[in-house]
Amino acid sequence: MNIEGIVWVLGDNIDTDAIIAARYLSTVVPEELAKHLMEDIWPEFPQLVKKGDLIVAGTNFGCGSSREHAPLAIKGAGVSCVVARSFARIFYRNAINIGLPILECDADLKALESGKDRLKVDLKSGLIFNLQNSDSYQSAPFPPFMQELIARGGLVEYVKSRLG
Repeated sequence: MNIEGIVWVLGDNIDTDAIIAARYLSTVVPEELAKHLMEDIWPEFPQLVKKGDLIVAGTNFGCGSSREHAPLAIKGAGVSCVVARSFARIFYRNAINIGLPILECDADLKALESGKDRLKVDLKSGLIFNLQNSDSYQSAPFPPFMQELIARGGLVEYVKSRLG
């Protein structure tokens, strides 16, 4: 599975409260949550991010509370993939469960330019390629089972397909 899109670069320790503030947790509708994605740390972000874009972050992305609203808001905004140096474990699992592709990449991607650089990501191989300057980065590829979860749209859709 290949993903291609414009990147939006965030720093380290972006917690779930920064991804979606607690005051918006009265809904679980991804598109409604997306209207407030990252707004406390980057007020223009909900208007800037477009379907297919990628988020690139530093270490410990998704730390904080275990709310599923955070990956739902990201997916609701149309973000096609999140690439970070590391993820909080519960965020990682919540993202996979809802079908949001996320990759851990040890490379320092902070030099990427928000809204300008365009990445192509191959989930099967873990290869991340910058279409602007031909730099490439390697992340750990998703195991086949997780690739299938993502392809089916998350754990619920995967289970539905298995049950017929």
